Amino acid sequence: MGACLGVCSLLSCVSCLCGSAPCLLCGCCPSTKNSTISRLLFTFFLFLGTLVSIIMIIPGVEKELHKLPGFCEGSGSVLGVQTHVDCSSFLGHKAVYRMGFAMAAFFFLFAVIMVCVRSSKDPRAAVQNGFWFFKFLVLVGITVGAFYIPDGAFTSVWFYFGVVGSFLFILIQLVLLIDFAHSWSQLWLRNAGESNAKGWYAALCIVTFIFYAASIAAIVLLYVYYTKPEGCTEGKVLISINLILCLVVSAVSILPKVQDAQPHSGLLQASLITLYTIYVTWSALANVPTQTCNPTLLVRNSTGSATANQPLTTWWDAPSIVGLIIFILCTLFISIRSSDHPQVNKLMLTEESGAGAGGEAGAGESGLHRAYDNEHDGVAYNYTFFHLCLLLAALYIMMTLTNWYRPDESLQVLTSPWTAVWVKICSSWAGLLLYLWTLVAPLVLPDRDFS
Repeated sequence: MGACLGVCSLLSCVSCLCGSAPCLLCGCCPSTKNSTISRLLFTFFLFLGTLVSIIMIIPGVEKELHKLPGFCEGSGSVLGVQTHVDCSSFLGHKAVYRMGFAMAAFFFLFAVIMVCVRSSKDPRAAVQNGFWFFKFLVLVGITVGAFYIPDGAFTSVWFYFGVVGSFLFILIQLVLLIDFAHSWSQLWLRNAGESNAKGWYAALCIVTFIFYAASIAAIVLLYVYYTKPEGCTEGKVLISINLILCLVVSAVSILPKVQDAQPHSGLLQASLITLYTIYVTWSALANVPTQTCNPTLLVRNSTGSATANQPLTTWWDAPSIVGLIIFILCTLFISIRSSDHPQVNKLMLTEESGAGAGGEAGAGESGLHRAYDNEHDGVAYNYTFFHLCLLLAALYIMMTLTNWYRPDESLQVLTSPWTAVWVKICSSWAGLLLYLWTLVAPLVLPDRDFS
């Protein structure tokens, strides 16, 4: 009897994989918007592809596979059967590029399919919010096909696609970071005003001090490790320019006129933006192709993974690890949260916070823990734009996992190009200018509502 119930439960789960998002919400979960569940599931696909990419590029994976008899070509035979599988073809730098291409193609496909979907009444909305098993099969199929792409110029050309996509995703990260900083400051100032407790103001001061202290310490370390008394002029100039720009935006954020126009602006937001800018500067300097000016420069003589006889090269430097963490947080932020600021919602093409409350009330009254349709009258977010954001995220994580290194014409040597340095530095400047604009915009355009 128990076995029959287990089979029935399993069959119901399988049917849900072919159906809509409401089926996939477990009974212990609270009632949730259908739009949120769908975004989380697409993000899960992205994270799954990222996990596969990480496994592909981990040093020593191919060496361990060669120890398994009959698994890789040249690793012996099993029962007299010799395998002809070249393990290097689906591991290493080139494999991560193909995995990135597969994820980008998957999200681009859905971005095209979902153009101009206005509400859940559109038949394409059912594709967006359901048929997850078949979507997984599509992703697997694209991934398998990507590994049959001939080497040729693919890796070199796809590198530049990754550079452009990563630059755009860094800008999205900065928009989300600025919005998060403003929301954080407003929340604590509101709590301080409502409770008349000085503890909230103390917390603001402490967090701001920590961010600025970490930024100052990081700048000192950058000067120590990425510059020399003689030479390394580029590093000195880039660090100094970003330091000056951070000081400028911090000073502007507390100007009396800016405070009058935006009472919630202050040093908390500026300190967070400063810390992120210093991180991007660090990440850029880690790609400087000069060994004397970049102690963390990695050298690899192959675009594949290390074979059984080759020494291992550590690919996981600190900027890549921090970049991976920021990538995870930003993609989750895109998936589960809408901004409290209408201007950000217009820019990110998402709903305002609190939308869909009626559907939530209905779900609560029915006593069912399931996802409710909050898009009957209009979509909660732009489907196409969301998939394009995930596409850019896939390109960003592809570049992060490969340290932004570029293969040479022979596809045998990986080098760190100046292109990666300037893309990251330009993105940091764009982010600072964007934050500066959020501060002065109410003064430059007094007739517009920037609340």
